[in-house]
Amino acid sequence: MTKADLVKIISENTGILRKDVAVVVDAFLQSVKDSMTKGNHIEIRGFGTFKLKTRKPRMGRNPKTDEKVPVPARTVPTFKFSREFKNAVIDIKVPE
Repeated sequence: MTKADLVKIISENTGILRKDVAVVVDAFLQSVKDSMTKGNHIEIRGFGTFKLKTRKPRMGRNPKTDEKVPVPARTVPTFKFSREFKNAVIDIKVPE
């Protein structure tokens, strides 16, 4: 599903014009980005939590030369689904 598909579905379900829904969806996504760049986490009950995690420095390996390469510590965004969300989709069969 793309952002355009999401906007279409929300528009059909609510009766709100697509362009207005698109503005709200864009504003939501921008708010998530802005909040996380400030170091905050975002919890949406029943859906999940956006957090930042710090990865420790480690030794990596260049696959071409097999040379050891230091990988510095870094901060990465993560998302963890809520228990309710997981339980809702746990028995769904995904077509292959």
